[in-house]
Amino acid sequence: MYAIIETGGKQYRVSEGDVLSIEKVEIEEGQAIEFDRVLTVVKNGEVKIGTPVVTGAKVSGQVVEHGRGKKILVFKYKAKSNYRRRQGHRQPFTKVKIESIALG
Repeated sequence: MYAIIETGGKQYRVSEGDVLSIEKVEIEEGQAIEFDRVLTVVKNGEVKIGTPVVTGAKVSGQVVEHGRGKKILVFKYKAKSNYRRRQGHRQPFTKVKIESIALG
């Protein structure tokens, strides 16, 4: 059984027991989180596709940790004009362990 959920403007394919990194949410570590934007649920070969979401379907999980990703460097450069700008960025994330997928 798996589901496709939407959070943080991205879509994720999840099943029970998965640990995934999503865009940072303001929920403390150890707290429960519930995703109600469930786009598709597949159970025993039976596919339920939402329009745009499956009514009554919920995916629940637990926040494992918060963190920041690897640093990426953004470098801007223009030839022959001595223009150089360097900037670093670390994207914050939240790790979530999926506990259950429920159809309403």
